[in-house]
Amino acid sequence: MKNNFYDSMAFFGRVLVAAIFIYGGISKISGYDKIAQLMNAHHISGHLLPLVIALELLGGLALILGALTRLVAAALAIYSVAAISIFLLPPPNQTMLILVLAELGMLGGLLSYVAAGAGRFSVDRIWFKKF
Repeated sequence: MKNNFYDSMAFFGRVLVAAIFIYGGISKISGYDKIAQLMNAHHISGHLLPLVIALELLGGLALILGALTRLVAAALAIYSVAAISIFLLPPPNQTMLILVLAELGMLGGLLSYVAAGAGRFSVDRIWFKKF
């Protein structure tokens, strides 16, 4: 049964997950050239960086608002799997392994929003009149 506690925790969880993506988008803007070089070094065109930044910033904002939550969480989950696979695997040391596991934990949070939606404290609730 969904209640205020459930919906409050869903909101705070969305804010925490979104903060990771928003911070990532901002840091990619401030280190644009280095990130583009890193992408090119992994055979990913640096020309895609503006799309990555837009996904992280707009996706993070949408998560906070609870707007199209299932769709946005699915897109961010797919992006996260791609980023983990391309940039973090195989982990060369214990520290990187911990980072990979943290990323997988965040992926679990995103998948929970794909499954359950945003909760009552969301734009989705207004748009779709349901949880």
